Amino acid sequence: LIGWTTLGSEGSAKELARLLIESELAVCAQVGGPIRSYYRWEGEICNDSEWRVMVKFLRTKSAELGAYIGAEHPYDTPEWVVVQPEYVAPKYLDWAMGSE
Repeated sequence: LIGWTTLGSEGSAKELARLLIESELAVCAQVGGPIRSYYRWEGEICNDSEWRVMVKFLRTKSAELGAYIGAEHPYDTPEWVVVQPEYVAPKYLDWAMGSE
């Protein structure tokens, strides 16, 4: 599966990526940014510079990873979006399965 979240600084994004790999919740985490996010928060239109963390993980880790993001993320309401890829190259999937 592929999930992503955003954080307010490059340092916090890199730290989350590292922790997800160390804890074996994810097989790969990629940090990208900065990006500009526009959203409504408590009735106000906001825009902030953020860093995206894209996380690749096995379905068996989905619930635990979602709970970890909810508990450890510094935002009150963290973005956590998960999608199932249409296709994964067999060699990459074999590597991911072996990384568990």
